[in-house]
Amino acid sequence: MGRSFILSALAALALAAPIAAQEAPPGVLVIAHRGASGERPEHTLAAYERAIDQGADYVEPDLVATRDRVLVARHENEISGTTDVADHPEFADRRTTKAIDGQQVTGWFVEDFTLAELRTLRAKERLPALRPGNARFDGLYQIPTFAEIAALVKAKEAETGRRIGLYPELKHPQFLLQHAGIDTVDLLLRELTAAGIEADDPVFIQSFEIAPLRRLDARSDYKLVQLVGVEGGPADEPAMRYSAMVTMDGAARIAEYADAVSADIRLLLEEDGTPSGLVTAAHAAGLKVHAWTLRKENAFLPPPLRRDESEGARGCPEKLWALLARAGVDGVIADDPALAVAARAGATCERPE
Repeated sequence: MGRSFILSALAALALAAPIAAQEAPPGVLVIAHRGASGERPEHTLAAYERAIDQGADYVEPDLVATRDRVLVARHENEISGTTDVADHPEFADRRTTKAIDGQQVTGWFVEDFTLAELRTLRAKERLPALRPGNARFDGLYQIPTFAEIAALVKAKEAETGRRIGLYPELKHPQFLLQHAGIDTVDLLLRELTAAGIEADDPVFIQSFEIAPLRRLDARSDYKLVQLVGVEGGPADEPAMRYSAMVTMDGAARIAEYADAVSADIRLLLEEDGTPSGLVTAAHAAGLKVHAWTLRKENAFLPPPLRRDESEGARGCPEKLWALLARAGVDGVIADDPALAVAARAGATCERPE
């Protein structure tokens, strides 16, 4: 959270508990960020299944592609922070540096591995200092394919009798197309078809870039989501700023090709904790609004919502949920779906000391 938000929202945050109980719309979606990534290493089948068992409406896999053109779930195409690839001497010569979306990144990249090679790696916790409990699961899980995630969702639907949505994000689609010759738009459409997932199923496809969403809009009827951040702009539109995309005119342009906008929480709340104009602009354009990312650890919460001095200790994300619900968002992307589901039902936490 920005400093000005932290300092100015104290009064609103103090009132958040009764707001949660009285005003949270029952239809606010809980979207499990990389699965239950607050409790298991992110983007593993274990994380997705735990999220579903906790009541998440959607699970959110970030998708990149292997050299042999299989979509797999990783936060980024660079995997040294989320796998044990650095411990595999047979892949030492794959370490390289690439310019991705204007940034120099050094490490190992999914597009330089076949799926069979990736299968020899194991996932690990990306934030072990903040989430040491997750690190206990390091080395247990493989990198899942998108097809496996879709199959898990169908199996859990059969088990639970409820619909479970998919909310995939295409990571760096223009980079992969231009520098690796991998068209992740085409791959995703083919894999959705192969999985029997149709446009009227609960599916949102998201990207920070514009061209892939426009291509998806031209080729399919799946619901599409434009991601926006506080700073910068789409990598495929260097002259465009996200700040210009969250105005009335910007939202109307997004509505030409997308069905929703997913925004950093700091874009959705004013400095005093009241709703920003983004929600109003998006809803006026006919767009749904989703918020990212709700997390429980103190490190990700403003000081009024922290409960002790430890960065990794649990704070009070329920109060932040309350402000977002009052702002009128249609969904919240959360690392801990169990907490989000409880907050939607009116759960609160004690005021921090």
